[in-house]
Amino acid sequence: MKNKSHILFLLLFGIIFIPKQAFAQETETAAEQPTDDLGNVTDAFQENFFEALKQKGIENFELALDALRKAEKAAKGDSELEAVVAFEKAKNLTELKQFEEAEISFNKVLKTEPKRLDVLESLYDLYYQKRDYDAAIPLVKKLIQFDEDYKEDLANLYSRTRQFDKAIEVLDDLDEIWGESDYRNALRSQIYRQTGDSEGQIENLETRIDKKPKKEQDYLSLIYLYSEEGNTEKAFATAKELLKNQPDSKQVHLALYKFYLDENNTEEAFKSMNIVFSASEIEKESKYNVLSDFVGFVEKNPQYEADLDTVVENFSIENSGKIYEQLGGYYNSKGEKETALKFYEKGIEGDTDNFSLLKNTLLLQIDLKKYKAAQQLSSEALAIFPAQPLLYLINGVTQNNLKNADEAIESLNSGLDYLFDNPTMEQDFYKQLQQAYTLKGDSKKAAEYAKKAAQIKLTN
Repeated sequence: MKNKSHILFLLLFGIIFIPKQAFAQETETAAEQPTDDLGNVTDAFQENFFEALKQKGIENFELALDALRKAEKAAKGDSELEAVVAFEKAKNLTELKQFEEAEISFNKVLKTEPKRLDVLESLYDLYYQKRDYDAAIPLVKKLIQFDEDYKEDLANLYSRTRQFDKAIEVLDDLDEIWGESDYRNALRSQIYRQTGDSEGQIENLETRIDKKPKKEQDYLSLIYLYSEEGNTEKAFATAKELLKNQPDSKQVHLALYKFYLDENNTEEAFKSMNIVFSASEIEKESKYNVLSDFVGFVEKNPQYEADLDTVVENFSIENSGKIYEQLGGYYNSKGEKETALKFYEKGIEGDTDNFSLLKNTLLLQIDLKKYKAAQQLSSEALAIFPAQPLLYLINGVTQNNLKNADEAIESLNSGLDYLFDNPTMEQDFYKQLQQAYTLKGDSKKAAEYAKKAAQIKLTN
């Protein structure tokens, strides 16, 4: 026998998996047997409710609502069945962004079952979607009774409703109970930034360091805050304190090398940089930034240029095109073109899809008359950037200089198809075509392209 309470349970948690015919047979059987007078689900209710679930499953939310209205009518005032329908209606209305009607339906269910977790969670999702964070707060307080993880949501909601003191209080309580987390630290920092209360954040970090002097991240956050405030002295002192408490710390050297460079203590700066470069726990991007900072330092202090090679040699991590491009640019600006090209080509080895680096490398190869290398690199680059006219032009230049006239003509004509509104480059294409046809001994074609080049008027 299946009484109405059992059927309601199935409707809520498992009806979609029960064959409709079998369900009908069971309700008929239940009707023939004595019951506790709770009544049975009618065929009309069952049919329409099934239809609603089917339509919702294929995201026909309007049709699902139509079926639910019919099921509601078939419930004939049965409050329990109406609550089941109301919940489904609310979910479909939420999908349709009809939030006010959905909220009414959710609350209709909660009126009879105020502690229904799935309903409370669905209503919370609704409030979050419509950004009604004030309404979400009392709801989340109820959810906390089921799952304390919702306390983090409460802190977030307090932050979103600008109740910052309450948010910080919740975060501090959670840290005390569960220990710190990256999420809560980030939320706390966001609150301090929003309120401009950097002093409050500094005090909070100092307190935490006093309690747990071995917590590396708190020191690092404090160093960052002091640096942001322009208090380099305190930032440097905090970094030294971290190193004293944790001599094996690698992350602290991301701050120390800068402080050492600022006071021209290059020996200690090199030590810190080398620790950074060899530390597996420090991400590549941070290592690139360290090397980039040192390049900038050498540009302002050329007396340390000899040390740059040493630092680069110790920079034994995977290739970074942008760093080697910067190094190449530094030496190129000093007229040391061979050294610059060495860095450009090293960068290209591991960063072939960096167009800026490709362009700089190719132009310097041509400048140094390394035509074979430029021809090979430009051909490889065209496989990656087939619509870049500059690459066709450079390839044409190399082919001309290697006396490959036909290959030059083919490349240059292909590049002209991609050229748009660039008279200077267009003129260069025509000049190279003139040179290619001259190589072939076709003076008529050469003269034709010489004329085209001369006809282009360049503006300053």
